[in-house]
Amino acid sequence: MWRNSVGFSSKLLTSKSSYSRLPLLNRGVASRSTSTSAGSGPESTEAAGTVKVGFSSTEWVRTGSPGSSAVDLSSFAAASVLKGRDIVDMAKHYGRCYAELSKARLSMLVVATSGTGYILGSGSAIDYMGLCCTCAGTMMVAASASTLNQVFEVKNDAKMNRTKKRPLPSGRISIPHAVTWAASTGMLGTALLASKANMLAAGLGASNLVLYAFVYTPLKQIHPINTWVGAIVGAIPPLLGWAAASGQVSLNGMLLPAALYFWQIPHFMALAYLCRKDYADGGFRMYSLADASGQRTASVALRNCLYLLPLGYLAYDWGLTSGWFCLESTLLALAISGTAISFYMNRTTKDARRMFHASLLYLPVFMSGLLVHRVTESEQQMTVEHTGKIIEMSPLLETTEEAQEEKRKQKIGNGQCRPPVAYASVAPFPFLPAPSYATF
Repeated sequence: MWRNSVGFSSKLLTSKSSYSRLPLLNRGVASRSTSTSAGSGPESTEAAGTVKVGFSSTEWVRTGSPGSSAVDLSSFAAASVLKGRDIVDMAKHYGRCYAELSKARLSMLVVATSGTGYILGSGSAIDYMGLCCTCAGTMMVAASASTLNQVFEVKNDAKMNRTKKRPLPSGRISIPHAVTWAASTGMLGTALLASKANMLAAGLGASNLVLYAFVYTPLKQIHPINTWVGAIVGAIPPLLGWAAASGQVSLNGMLLPAALYFWQIPHFMALAYLCRKDYADGGFRMYSLADASGQRTASVALRNCLYLLPLGYLAYDWGLTSGWFCLESTLLALAISGTAISFYMNRTTKDARRMFHASLLYLPVFMSGLLVHRVTESEQQMTVEHTGKIIEMSPLLETTEEAQEEKRKQKIGNGQCRPPVAYASVAPFPFLPAPSYATF
């Protein structure tokens, strides 16, 4: 794509030369007309010479011929327009290259998980400026890690149909340029997290960059365990967001990272099964390459889908969300587990693609449910206080009922509520047995 396009410098030189000829031609015609009108021999000879070689711009201005300023201004305006277009084209080119090096869509997903973790860890009051700074820092660190990943895998990417058109394999940008971009974004992102969030968030961001670029990337060519290491890399951003908001790592903060970890396994297994040939051509040791039948790949995906089932209940039990999320999360996990069961039973490309699409749908719906049904600390405190008041009032109610029952018994024992038959059978008939009074 880039090789077929004309370079910026060549375009600029061509445009300048083409536009410079026009003023010279006009100047030559103008000088010829003025010389013929004068009618002198030497001057006409000099004018004829100027038609062939042309005046320089400074000489033409000194002659003071009519229309010279208009011609110069038009040529200058044309050159400025061309220069502006070249600048715009250059900005578009490098912007496209930087976006592809940063894996913009994947990095935006990472930012979404980090932002969700920040909101969940914020409680009832959300610092929106801190949220924006955390997302921006996460984006820079993710862009740096993705760029370094492509720098280390440039030869492998050139062998794969899926990646051979990336900026580095296609030659649209140089490796030193990409390294400079990765270093600058990585340092700026880490510094932004350290200054606007806290050192814990900055440490998590820097460690994730190192884990992705210098551990996960070389492992892809060494051992299939790289998938599980990559799942850890994907689980850190929501923990980073939680730490940036709360300043600590708590048990509740581990729920979304656990979901990211278990979700990534079926997602990557489906992708590895669909792109087996590409991964084999690129020299990547994926789990699916040593599994010709695909049974082990499908069983690993199914097992991790089942691990997603209890997460909704844990979110409700730990007080992070309401009970509605428990139901919704369970149904969502059952849906993705159903696609994993279908892939395990058939192991076809169609079923693998269905599970892949289900994984793409699962994560945004799960995170949206967490945000919609989340319970803040103030709401939890109100619930606890309301429950405590009910517990405190229950002994008082029991005491009141017991006191009323005791008063009723005392009234019966004192003879205040005896039935009329009892009075009639005491005095006139002393031989009758004494009446027994039942208590009510």
